[in-house]
Amino acid sequence: MNTRWLVRISMAALLGLLTTHGVLAQDKLVLRAADPFPPGHYLHRYGLKPWMEAVTQATQGRVQFEHYPAEQLGKAKDLLSLAQSGVADVVLTGAAYHSDKMPLTSVLEAPGLFADPCQGARVYQKLADGLLGEKDYASNGVRLLVPAVLPTYHVVSANRKIQSLKDLEGMKLRTLAGAQELTMRKFKVVPVRMPSAELFESITRGTVDGAIFSYEGVLNNKLPVKYVTSELGFGTGAVMIFITEARWSKLPDGVKKAMLEAARTATQTLCTGMMQEEVASLEKLKQAGVTIVRWSAEDKKEMESVMATVSEEWAAQMDKRGKPGTEMLKAMQNARAGR
Repeated sequence: MNTRWLVRISMAALLGLLTTHGVLAQDKLVLRAADPFPPGHYLHRYGLKPWMEAVTQATQGRVQFEHYPAEQLGKAKDLLSLAQSGVADVVLTGAAYHSDKMPLTSVLEAPGLFADPCQGARVYQKLADGLLGEKDYASNGVRLLVPAVLPTYHVVSANRKIQSLKDLEGMKLRTLAGAQELTMRKFKVVPVRMPSAELFESITRGTVDGAIFSYEGVLNNKLPVKYVTSELGFGTGAVMIFITEARWSKLPDGVKKAMLEAARTATQTLCTGMMQEEVASLEKLKQAGVTIVRWSAEDKKEMESVMATVSEEWAAQMDKRGKPGTEMLKAMQNARAGR
């Protein structure tokens, strides 16, 4: 055999080896990341953006991302189907936007469950590694990368003055589906489901009176509100960064490892960053002249009594729909207790 053929065979073997192990530096992998949140949102700054940057750095630039925030790639409610169809590769989204396909995730959104977002994220990850991952994510062909439980949500009102719980009756407020919607019905609120991106227009048009929302969300979405409540809140929202299993299965092992390591770091930086931002955002609202409403002792007592039953009622509703609500609630309680 002449030298030329030996060189060709050797190069072919080496090419095959490098391709198999996914280390060809010249092969750029460009992934599309989509979400419904406005540019600069803290979910970008502390979660998605550092995760993408860490993956790119760990892969020495091989993996690149095209980021489409603010529903640029599709409406919030369509992001799951866009990922499943291959239009998006990585999605940052709220579980409530996909409550028909991921109903059990709302177990995390009931009021009074977590001391802070970091505790919520730890519980979320445990559930995603078990029953929740099987029922809500694997069944939809997606893999959770970064779990997040947002800071406690409060009432934000455009014009209607709030002094007591009685003032909430009849208010049309944007709420999340599931546990949060169930909670607000108990206070005779009229829940309205919509993506946060639609809130500004809905409030300015008078379609809704306000929302159950975070302080940072009020500022980031530039909501024209005059009153926000504080201290005891009305649940929270579960948010996730996921990748489709179809895309995941085609990634080299080195890229998968980089994504998982970056996800662990992003989960921590996100929950810590959100806590800091929420404190700062409340102060900014005060400085902007927004009235901060503090509940009376009587209202707090009533809130605690009413909201104590939400999780059990949520579980019963899921059971009636043929979903393992009671089993999921027990799993969440065990995870929260460190069991």
